[in-house]
Amino acid sequence: MIGRIELHREFFKENSKIIFQNNEFTVSLFRYPSGIEAVEVVNSRGKMVVLPYQGQIIWDLEFDDVDLKMKNMFSQPKHAREIVETYGCFAFHSGLLSNGCPAPEDNHSLHGEMACADMDQAWLDVSNNSLAICGATEYVKGFGYHYLAKPTVTMFARESYIEIGMNVKNLSSSEMPLQYMCHTNYTYSHNALMKQNIPDSAFVLRESIPDHVKPTEKWLKFNQKIKNEALKTLDRPDMYDPEIVFFADKLDQYTKEAEFEMVSPEGVTYFTNFSTDEFNYATRWLLYNEDQQVAAFVLPGTCRPEGFLAAKTSGSLITLSAGEERSFKVVTGKK
Repeated sequence: MIGRIELHREFFKENSKIIFQNNEFTVSLFRYPSGIEAVEVVNSRGKMVVLPYQGQIIWDLEFDDVDLKMKNMFSQPKHAREIVETYGCFAFHSGLLSNGCPAPEDNHSLHGEMACADMDQAWLDVSNNSLAICGATEYVKGFGYHYLAKPTVTMFARESYIEIGMNVKNLSSSEMPLQYMCHTNYTYSHNALMKQNIPDSAFVLRESIPDHVKPTEKWLKFNQKIKNEALKTLDRPDMYDPEIVFFADKLDQYTKEAEFEMVSPEGVTYFTNFSTDEFNYATRWLLYNEDQQVAAFVLPGTCRPEGFLAAKTSGSLITLSAGEERSFKVVTGKK
């Protein structure tokens, strides 16, 4: 690391201002009309916009003039307690005490407390070939859990991918649950092919129906049709509303390093790589309507995103002992 630049909320104004520049990177700070602070990082291949004080959400990502983000209804990020109130981003951190869609018996919000967490600190780490946006937030509740979360997102010189990181440390004197998913919301590309280095048969269709999903007869019939077959090509957008979700469990039985791709008919290849020691579960989420279009070809996770109680019941809920910490890394972008 060459140096660190500490960020403060008062640095962010309505007009964009460059705070760092070298031969490869330009970093600008600005504030959306909604009041949300943003950091834009530009390299020779593209740009990234990150919300350093709102869960370190990655709002925009673009490489080689290709927008990697899902189509959505949001013209700008909004102040939010739950991610659905500002669902226009490329990626967010789902978790950390609970994750995914809560069942009726669960008492947590959709995708947990970290997604829109109010961050305590934000800074930039600059090296010869990379620039990282870093942050920290301390979660603490009287008679509850206590942890420190440190998310990072790194852009590299002359590259068209990013590295998303998360470190979480249990600061309490007792055990705490941990559920984490790196939720990347990729653009939908008609007739794109999805492939990976695990068998297609590893994916199973989600059978539970979350509260936000309102099934139709047509959708239910389509679910029955694809129940025992892998959905590899995005050729039925009329059937992806409501959402279609697949799960792949215990990935470490297939590979140590998971590699997933989505290839568009135009030859654009999107990819996501991660360690199955860190993320032993994967989710595939597809949605297509006039308002939202997304092909999340893989969402790496520590468990299925069906809520806290489902993970506890299935035995996939992991825990951190007092003082224990864990780190996660996802490399994703465009080839």
